[in-house]
Amino acid sequence: MPEYFVVRGTVEPGDQRGRELGFPTANIALGDQAGSLGDGVWAGWAGREDGTRIPAAISVGRRPTYYGADGYRLLEAHLLDFSGDLYGETLLVWLGSHLRDQEKYASAEDLITALKKDIAAARQWTAEHPAEALPEPGESPHGEVRRIEG
Repeated sequence: MPEYFVVRGTVEPGDQRGRELGFPTANIALGDQAGSLGDGVWAGWAGREDGTRIPAAISVGRRPTYYGADGYRLLEAHLLDFSGDLYGETLLVWLGSHLRDQEKYASAEDLITALKKDIAAARQWTAEHPAEALPEPGESPHGEVRRIEG
């Protein structure tokens, strides 16, 4: 059975760095700052309150390129082919395939190159793992990373 991590949370304003790099993200604060589960870059899905599910490239961690090991741990979901305002909306995010670990890049250009590869991999994974096949997550507190089986 496939295994997923899920996170439910309210989209909060961030520092707009993803938007500046050309990859806007929906930011969800994580309650577990120790990072016990799920850090890295993932392919997955973001579910909106209206039931729409959108493929996503998702980063979970401390954003080491800009904040090192001391950054606030959060989930940043770049919803593929989406434009719109999600601030204040509750999203449910399924982390389906771990693409890579968090890395610190020497420059914004190096990070952008990596993000483009992550997005291509997320597109491929979500095409092969349709939203209709996602497991039901049940209820969970906002900002809690939980493991579920598909």
